[in-house]
Amino acid sequence: MNKVPMTKAGYENLVDEVKRLKTVERPAVVRAIEEARSHGDLSENAEYHAAREKQAFIEGRLIELEDKIARAEVIDISQMSGSVIRFGATVTVVDEDTDEESTYIIVGEDEADIAKGRLSVTAPLARALIGKEKGDTFEVTTPGGSKGYEVLKVAYK
Repeated sequence: MNKVPMTKAGYENLVDEVKRLKTVERPAVVRAIEEARSHGDLSENAEYHAAREKQAFIEGRLIELEDKIARAEVIDISQMSGSVIRFGATVTVVDEDTDEESTYIIVGEDEADIAKGRLSVTAPLARALIGKEKGDTFEVTTPGGSKGYEVLKVAYK
């Protein structure tokens, strides 16, 4: 059973989503199915089929979330320090070709949002960053080709 690394905030988001699915979404879809059944013939009832499809999605999502919660390895970033890049590090890198600086925090898969600078620990760039320190240079193979970067700053917040 593989552990799923995540921050405390990421773990709490998963727990909140499970709670919302169980207390809001699931009862709403059950009511929608009951209402659609009251309209008669189920074989040609689009509302019924849509509600059943949504119910299947909710149940599948609950199974997925509960599995991740059970395998969660919650990492408290506030207790971390050092100069070596690991999960939870906030890293500033510079693209060696364009001199463009980018700052990322390395987080769990479910927390990733590249637009907000939250990089999944499983992303190629994050995997290349792990173990590096300020001043290190490295290359990452991306779908657009190989790119070179230099680590400018490493922090744990």
